[in-house]
Amino acid sequence: MKDRIELNSNAVMQRKEFGEDASSPIDIFAVINNTEHITLLFYPISERISGCCIRIDEEDSLIVINSNMSYGRQRYTIAHEMYHLYFQNQFRKVICGKDIESVKDAEEKNADAFASYFLAPYDAIKLYVHNELHKTEKEPLTLVDVVKIEQYFGMSRQATLYRLLNDNYITLEFANTLKSNVIQTARELGFDDKLYLPAPQEKQFLTTGSYIKLAERLKAKNSVSQGKYEELLLDAFRPDIVYNLNIEGKEKYD
Repeated sequence: MKDRIELNSNAVMQRKEFGEDASSPIDIFAVINNTEHITLLFYPISERISGCCIRIDEEDSLIVINSNMSYGRQRYTIAHEMYHLYFQNQFRKVICGKDIESVKDAEEKNADAFASYFLAPYDAIKLYVHNELHKTEKEPLTLVDVVKIEQYFGMSRQATLYRLLNDNYITLEFANTLKSNVIQTARELGFDDKLYLPAPQEKQFLTTGSYIKLAERLKAKNSVSQGKYEELLLDAFRPDIVYNLNIEGKEKYD
């Protein structure tokens, strides 16, 4: 496994490549959808799999996200797959398991650590703990602190505990007490529970990113017929574009 300092450096560098700073929460869905040659496919696959990544050719890549996973875990999975795309040598295809804590090969461990640092760089968490939680290095974090960290950086509970354990913010004994009542605790602290829930039913099957933009360009250039254009979008689970679904009466210029 690579050194964690190197992986954090890689994560910060990749953030800057996307025009993001090294400390703020990141909208990873927006980042990827604004990146050329990457397609995101949300699909309810096996509960043992968080996602997979395929390099289609020298330019184009596909990231598949298990839409049954929570929103926070989907964010982590995208960051995990980014490691394979940008930093793994001779990468073609990989399927990634759900359990972050399970025994994995070196590159999977690298991808897990990279994902954690991409969503929350080392110095970003350190500053948040000091400036926002007002904790010194010797003061233990509480349940409330953990919820605030995961909410601020948009990380699932499993991903948050993984990170805080590895950076020695919490003990394994304490972490094991935080693996249940996750949603209820967040609600009681006044937070939205979106982070801990899977995609809504209407977004369980969805494609965004490069594939959709390519279909639109083909149509604009008259390279495909209207029928073929609609077929391409329907194959990508986008009847909303083909039939203008769920738009009438909802659009506002706010």
